Amino acid sequence: MAAKKSVIVIGSGFAGLSAASFMAKEGWQVTVLEKNSGPGGRACQLKENGFTFDMGPSFYWMPDVFERYFNQFGKKVSDYYKLKRLDPSYRVYWEEGFTDMPADFNALKKVFEDIEPGSGVQLEKYMKEAAYKYEVGVNKLVYKPSRSLTEFMDWPTISGVFRLDVFTSIKKHIQKYFKHPKLRQLMEFPVLFLGALPEDTPALYSLMNYADLKGGTWYPEGGMYAIVEGMYKLAVELGVEFRFNEAVTSISVDGTAARKINTAKGQYTADAVISGADYQFTEKKLLPPSAQSYSDAYWDKKVMAPSCLMYYVGLNKKLKNPVHHALFFDVPFEQHGEEIYKNPQWPTEPLFYVSVSSVTDEAVAPAGHENIVFLIPVASGLEKDNEELREKYFQRIVKRMEEKTGESILDAVVYKKTFSVTDFVSDYNSFKGNAYGLANTLLQTAIFRPSCESKKVKNLFYTGQLTVPGPGVPPSLISGEVVAKQVIRKIK
Repeated sequence: MAAKKSVIVIGSGFAGLSAASFMAKEGWQVTVLEKNSGPGGRACQLKENGFTFDMGPSFYWMPDVFERYFNQFGKKVSDYYKLKRLDPSYRVYWEEGFTDMPADFNALKKVFEDIEPGSGVQLEKYMKEAAYKYEVGVNKLVYKPSRSLTEFMDWPTISGVFRLDVFTSIKKHIQKYFKHPKLRQLMEFPVLFLGALPEDTPALYSLMNYADLKGGTWYPEGGMYAIVEGMYKLAVELGVEFRFNEAVTSISVDGTAARKINTAKGQYTADAVISGADYQFTEKKLLPPSAQSYSDAYWDKKVMAPSCLMYYVGLNKKLKNPVHHALFFDVPFEQHGEEIYKNPQWPTEPLFYVSVSSVTDEAVAPAGHENIVFLIPVASGLEKDNEELREKYFQRIVKRMEEKTGESILDAVVYKKTFSVTDFVSDYNSFKGNAYGLANTLLQTAIFRPSCESKKVKNLFYTGQLTVPGPGVPPSLISGEVVAKQVIRKIK
């Protein structure tokens, strides 16, 4: 009987966990090397003083992608965690008042209608287009390895290319349907997860509006880390071996193949290597210069998705009328957008996001307490990221929240931890401290992204937010599947 082929997976974020499980399912011997003390990568968990925080992603969209993932192993999402649909999906605070986004689509149409007469019908039309893009984009295009244009040459894709709106910006697309600035901002919000301005993001990504408004916003009981625990448990069931607290220090290349994976604790050999670590870090820090596919100039020209300035906060009281997810659009977006994407600097007056998961899940905070995460999107690569600056922004955004909600928060803070650009670098080896990977602009979509296969090292592959298909949790699950198929096809 032939010996099992072996693969080393570097990193146990969503993409690494996904790749490891797909490789194990195909009978490969899989070892995951992880620098941190547990699985999850950016989606790790913080437990302190009776509070439990998701440190990374907090929106659960595209439940069908998660279901499809577990189904491929003969499992269901419900085998690992329970889901609850949030209603409202989220709340948006404006300069005056707020808008709740109901889970029910007919109720949502009424909300639109109240803001701009006639927009309920327009929303129906818009969502029909978005449903088509979701079907083609999420169920077909993203599962391709994007190695060449020929992969996209099947007739449904070619014939539907104009319906996919690849060459129009989502900003222009939204403007065709809605006139009111509030509605335009509500429809532009989901693409900010893709890491670029609406005017630089293809209208194909109105599929995100479909994911949001039709697919719904969900919460896994126990928090987003429940997904990590489920995927980790599945991987272990499949025979994947995990080595935590073991950072990879270098990859030795002999000719055109990766021969040894070196860590501070030892040395590994394998038939293939899949890096779920930050792509640029793997290339520039782990590989010798002769084995690197992309130059420093290439990386410096890339449009990175934003980083974040985050606060994990515990209150010793309950808030009066909180919702799970809230967006503060109470100041104009243009200047903040400019300071993230065009002229990188710490924001003058930022928009921000607030998650109060204790509204939905009592277990994440002590009785009578509240668990809050504040997030300010900021440009990647910023310097002067110190505690003094973090405190200045904390005071500023919490005071704005106090004004909008009419209740005090600062006097009830009993726990606080901050996390920003320098932490993304030190904890996750993140290029320029990015939080979401590489932005999904037109020239950084599909074949224009860094390849999931090394151009120089024939048995080295990549998965995660800097390669295909792109940023976000569902794309990371898909990325692991895509790369596993490539490895199995290429390594005979």
